[in-house]
Amino acid sequence: MQTHIVPVGFDYDRLIAPLVRDQIDVDRVILLEGAVGSEANVEYSRHLSEKLETDFQNLLGAETDRFVLEDVYDYDDAFEQAYGLITAELDRGNDVWVNVAAMPRTVSFAFATAAHSLMVEREDDREAIHTYYTAPEKYLETELAEELREGIDLLEDLQSESIDDDRIADRLESARSLLAEFDERGTTIGAKEIDGQHVVELPVASFSNVKPFEELILYKLGEDGEFDSVSELAESLARELNEEYTDSFRSKVIYNVDRLGPGGKGYIEREEHGKSYRTRLSRIGELWVRAHSNNGLER
Repeated sequence: MQTHIVPVGFDYDRLIAPLVRDQIDVDRVILLEGAVGSEANVEYSRHLSEKLETDFQNLLGAETDRFVLEDVYDYDDAFEQAYGLITAELDRGNDVWVNVAAMPRTVSFAFATAAHSLMVEREDDREAIHTYYTAPEKYLETELAEELREGIDLLEDLQSESIDDDRIADRLESARSLLAEFDERGTTIGAKEIDGQHVVELPVASFSNVKPFEELILYKLGEDGEFDSVSELAESLARELNEEYTDSFRSKVIYNVDRLGPGGKGYIEREEHGKSYRTRLSRIGELWVRAHSNNGLER
């Protein structure tokens, strides 16, 4: 069974046309709508999602579900949802195709990275995971700008013929202003602040198989945060597991922390602090814990 996961932005053709034209098998489609932005943007995306749902069913006979991405600029949340969706489909024995042609870059990168992570983590399913992109035949922004120029020329002609209408003056001023912004800045304006900053770093995930004791360490760091030393982490783990805290147990924790650290799998960061090392999850370690702890999706 072929499942396509399709984040929906402001595109229609790129999300369905290549599948119809290339006669690609599509048994199930998961559409994801973004819920952030102006009311008009959200409504437009919802309208496209509804149209895609109907057309995937009518043109390709695909079972279709729709989910909501609450914040399209939250990379970590998008990654977690992507990881959960792909994992669920793989567990059902389905091939998964992830379309990264639409939606903001944060979502596209999050879904592509989650797919790549699962390819590494689940070697037996590597051939069942696919990411794909479709290029548009043309961009409408430049054509819309040219139509706007033609409209400005028409309004100027009407004004020159002494047609006195405040609506003409208003539309002319608005069109000139919009076109000036387009000519100066392109299709977007400004840089949006997200969580207090304007740059959202996109971590490169390379998940690998994590052994059971390594999982315990990662979950412990995920629950309790930073530890002042590996010994403190080992003591806390021993209490949680009802094990005696011995030199042997401490050495076992140190060994596994090293395997999970910067020279190993990269899930743990260690910062020198006197004679000890503060120990905490790295950004990719946090993503691993999120992805493996909670795969719940909001419909």
